[in-house]
Amino acid sequence: MIELKSARDREHMRKAGRVVAEVLQILKQSAEIGMTTRELDVIAEREIRSRQAIPVFKGYHGYPASVCVSVNHEVVHGIPGNRKLRQHDLVSLDLGATVEGFVGDAALSFFLDGAPDDDSARLLEVTEESLYHGIRASVVGGHLGDISHAVQSYVEAHGFSVVRDFVGHGIGRQMHEDPQVPNYGTPGRGVLLRSGLALAIEPMVNMGNFDVDVLDDGWTVVTRDGSLSAHFEHTIFLDENGPEILTAIDC
Repeated sequence: MIELKSARDREHMRKAGRVVAEVLQILKQSAEIGMTTRELDVIAEREIRSRQAIPVFKGYHGYPASVCVSVNHEVVHGIPGNRKLRQHDLVSLDLGATVEGFVGDAALSFFLDGAPDDDSARLLEVTEESLYHGIRASVVGGHLGDISHAVQSYVEAHGFSVVRDFVGHGIGRQMHEDPQVPNYGTPGRGVLLRSGLALAIEPMVNMGNFDVDVLDDGWTVVTRDGSLSAHFEHTIFLDENGPEILTAIDC
């Protein structure tokens, strides 16, 4: 069942989105060669709680950390640990926080000390831009398939592939609500986009094939062919004036 949010709900979600945006930027700025991914998790939890927010990932279905840190061919849900970051690692950070009973969720990817080559840099650029294509397609009166198609068509036009086994989602009082938001689909199909709908749109884009596997830890998703993967995400709120990005750094 899809729950439409009120103007008051939106205010709570703005606060949660601001926390997520701020902490993601802190993590990106803190990441450095030789740092362990667990150290990033320590920073994430400290910064979330210092803003009177709750790290929604921690304990979610047993997930043990406050942030997902996925590196290189890891797509999503990487568990922070003793892995040390290296020059040119592609680091994807996925973070959620609850404020006043509502959730914000966002993700970003970046290369540590720069991309190793032009193709890798292009993967990052295309993935991020595909997110904004999806957001621009999030128009009241349209359909969910418009968002999905906007992401897929942009990514595939640039020679990359969108992950199909993991998708975006509705969001609000819970991190994962209806509807699911695939990054592939047909325009004009699917759920009608209505005012008050809150969505987390999150393209996961692989340099190679879209097939993925889950490691034995039960969480970490990796590309089956070992190719690089990038991930960007924003929480948005729809109304008649268009989509509002709640997890932008200036929100």
